[in-house]
Amino acid sequence: MPLSSLEPYTNLAFAAPSEAARCATHRVHPLDLCVSDLIATQAAATPDAPAVLAGTSTLSYRELDQRSNQLAHQLITLGVERETLVGTCMNRSTETIVCALGVLKAGGAYLPLDPAYPIERLNFMLNEAQPRVLIAGEGMAEQLSIGPWDIVNVDSDRSRLDLQPVTSTGVEVRADQLAYVIYTSGSTGQPKGVQITHESLLNLVFWHRDEFEVTHADKASHLAGVGFDAAVWEVWPYLTAGASLHLPDDETRVSPERLRDWLLSQEISISFLPTALAERVMTLEWPQQSALRFLLTGADTLHRYPTAGLPFQLVNNYGPTECTVVATSGRVLPGAETNNLPSIGRPIANTTVYLLDENLREVPQGQSGELYLGGAGLARGYLNRPDLTAERFIRDPFSPEPGARLYKTGDLACRLLDGQLAYLGRIDDQIKILGHRIEPNEIVAVLDRHPSIQSSVVVARGNNCEEKRLIAYAVMRNGTTPAAADLRSFLQNELPEYMVPSIFVPLETLPLTPNGKVDRAALPDPDAENTLRDEPFTAPRTPIEVRMSGIVTTLLNLNEVSVNDNFFLLGGHSLLGTQLIGRIRAIFGVELGLRTLFDTPTIADLSTEIERLIFARVENMTEDEAQRLLA
Repeated sequence: MPLSSLEPYTNLAFAAPSEAARCATHRVHPLDLCVSDLIATQAAATPDAPAVLAGTSTLSYRELDQRSNQLAHQLITLGVERETLVGTCMNRSTETIVCALGVLKAGGAYLPLDPAYPIERLNFMLNEAQPRVLIAGEGMAEQLSIGPWDIVNVDSDRSRLDLQPVTSTGVEVRADQLAYVIYTSGSTGQPKGVQITHESLLNLVFWHRDEFEVTHADKASHLAGVGFDAAVWEVWPYLTAGASLHLPDDETRVSPERLRDWLLSQEISISFLPTALAERVMTLEWPQQSALRFLLTGADTLHRYPTAGLPFQLVNNYGPTECTVVATSGRVLPGAETNNLPSIGRPIANTTVYLLDENLREVPQGQSGELYLGGAGLARGYLNRPDLTAERFIRDPFSPEPGARLYKTGDLACRLLDGQLAYLGRIDDQIKILGHRIEPNEIVAVLDRHPSIQSSVVVARGNNCEEKRLIAYAVMRNGTTPAAADLRSFLQNELPEYMVPSIFVPLETLPLTPNGKVDRAALPDPDAENTLRDEPFTAPRTPIEVRMSGIVTTLLNLNEVSVNDNFFLLGGHSLLGTQLIGRIRAIFGVELGLRTLFDTPTIADLSTEIERLIFARVENMTEDEAQRLLA
């Protein structure tokens, strides 16, 4: 969408153009140190203090320091040195933090790989990145492709690691060295690795600690998946400050009610939640007194202002992976709700923001512009992609500093009178759903390889980040009509679950604009008649199935749902799942766990389970009460 086609963001006041590139600065911090040095200092000062807690497991600062030292020594014997990539493929746990820290102590850069991703995608990342070493847990090392990298199995190699020294490696790390590489979705059909240096990471760490006054007394949560860059600022700012890091179990971290209770019981003082989850948590009842000081959110457009009386401050954040997690941040005040969405705040420390038109000129007052970001948080570029790096990281035409660059975000924004920024959406086709940045072309590139697909386009539909779902429109070859399950299974071999469309709509041809581009506005809305199904439609057959059908269609914003359709394959996700469980509780008076929904995700199976639970209670009811409940 060209900038000139956008109307000004009305009903807002704007700052003078001279403020368009204001850069916040904080006090100077020692950049000759790295994250691992700061954590080692904490371990020496408070060795017995808790560093990482997960379930019944607690890792002290001494244990974190010593175990990461042992891994670092082992990595050095395997050839890890400055600028060496080391892959880590483990689920979110205390072990992932030990391993990432160990890589940094060896002087290398860690490459987090999420075991939940399809093996093909993980293998692509490994083969492109060519790490010197791959650290994996039991079960994953055997599944990943064999390459020139050595493998350290943190389970079976534990005894060998225990023989390594627990003392520091003595490796010195420069500020311009790589700290980590995280892969994001790519518009060319392949994911791309973003390279972040220690200098950029330290800028984030020190800003975060200053902004939220982090001390050793703080307790912070760690919920983000290991391949999501939010994990970076969930971990390092707190461990470098001597605070404790707390990891909830997987079911708790996606359930708003359970998560609120966990935050309260663990006395968490600072927590980051993805936007959709934060919006749900804010609607729950909270006690007047709580240890939670700050609820941080970001990764999607925030649609909700906090209500008065919440015992914490809400902070909205914005930033692509290419700018080290966070580029702008601002507190969202209760009672400030207008017709406009909450802002994304102001630039963080040592970060520059410009709003420019297609000719790299600052936009006039009252106009939207593309966000260009510069400053200390800027990534080095994309791993092994000099062409893409040159395209997205350009010379800063406004800076006299040699080598100064700007990152072209593809995001639209405008500046408010008080200096805060209002996010307006994307210029290109990139999609954000539940915190994940998705390039539709990457999905299309895989889908078009299916033997039944001639051409396709993928879009997101929905009112907000929680309700959005991916929809694939496809022209078939030779009149073939595959089942939705077949296409879904094909995509799951190469794409992570969040990138697999929930709905497939077959078309005779893709609608085109006069200049030959796909006319996304002309794509039909999915309905019961034009979407591919896994099997023939089956209408509700019992009173419980009828009521469940009404609940599910409302939640998923669909006209109808077959009783055998999978809730999650229709676009349901964990947050919607918790809403479904809540409505079942309110209507039928029975309690289902999220695990039950994953195991029985159809209306038919859920209705059977609800009926079983109701009959288990019937003996304590009158006949009339039981009949009313079943009806």
